[in-house]
Amino acid sequence: MTNVPQNAYNDLLDNAVTQLIKDKLELLLREEIKNFMEVEQSENARNFRNGYYERTYDTRYGKIDDLRVPRDRNGEFHTQLFEPYQRREGWLEEAVIQMYKGGMSTREVAKFIESMYGAQYSPTTVSNITRTVMEDIEAWQKRPLERRYSVIDLDGLYVKLRRNTVSSEVVYLAMGIDEKGYRQILGFYVGGHESSNGWREVLKDLKQRGATDVLVGAFDGLPGLEEAFREIYPKADVQHCIVHKVRATFPKIRVADKTEFLGDLKLVYTALDGEVARAVFDGFKAKWSKQYPKEVKSWEEQLPTLLTFYKYPQLTWAAIYTTNAIERTNKELRKRLRPMNSLTNIEAAEKIIYLQATDYNEQWYGRAIRGFSDPQTKAVFEKMYKERYGSNE
Repeated sequence: MTNVPQNAYNDLLDNAVTQLIKDKLELLLREEIKNFMEVEQSENARNFRNGYYERTYDTRYGKIDDLRVPRDRNGEFHTQLFEPYQRREGWLEEAVIQMYKGGMSTREVAKFIESMYGAQYSPTTVSNITRTVMEDIEAWQKRPLERRYSVIDLDGLYVKLRRNTVSSEVVYLAMGIDEKGYRQILGFYVGGHESSNGWREVLKDLKQRGATDVLVGAFDGLPGLEEAFREIYPKADVQHCIVHKVRATFPKIRVADKTEFLGDLKLVYTALDGEVARAVFDGFKAKWSKQYPKEVKSWEEQLPTLLTFYKYPQLTWAAIYTTNAIERTNKELRKRLRPMNSLTNIEAAEKIIYLQATDYNEQWYGRAIRGFSDPQTKAVFEKMYKERYGSNE
């Protein structure tokens, strides 16, 4: 028995697969023109088949150099398998978009495509391919939203954008949990520096797109953001992120006191209910206000919005009192953007963030956040919605 070298065997297998694909494509083409000639044409049409022409066509399984495409005498037949001047399946373009989404620069994608497939893709060509998603972005940013959202999380991340010079600019990100308990990214908005006015415009957009009934907004303590949120959603509650507040307090406490101070503070926001939490805070204040008057006063002033979550069902507390979910999302976005060093323009930033955001929404769809699908929780939320906004009809 003769052993076939592995590389020769692989070549034989590749050729066999390519030939099989060629045969199947040509069979489909023959059936297409047969249907066109016998069914789609009018009875009085004076048209006949007119042989074949050969063309090249790249598939994910290999290149076909002599694909036989049937034609008619009047030149009216057009196959639905590919466009007249399309020389490859959409798989390579899709691969380009996926690599770009993964954080590769246009130059890196071009080099990779050339080394793997021999296709000559310049960075400009790669950029043009990824630009096809811009229409999708515009439609996605304008898509209607659900009417009801139990929670809307707001957070920003900074990316380096190149205009005349490279500078960090904010990406405003809004994430919601709808009445079914599904989490989704509602929108992102690129450019400028984070401000309450910027967030006001974001919130206006969310409301204009249909998100009118919101129970609680969760975010950090950016000056003016609470006022902007209450202006757009006056019937909603505000929850300042406890994790952000703890982080802001941590550096201001002496090393010797950190463990005890933060341990006492934790007893406040892990209490059984809001009434107990306020009583625990009174004890915390009495113990620490002399040593750390500014820090204790800051917590006292923000206490009403830090303890908002106690108004809601206990199973949902963890998803309300912290914006960890949106921060994790931002962390992943930074990871995707980091290899690019700096983005050439806002369009480049929007493309990569959109591709990642739609991926997240697909992953999250149909998966209710823990506690939000509980029947009792839903009943409480339904009552809250009706009391604040009326029935959902």
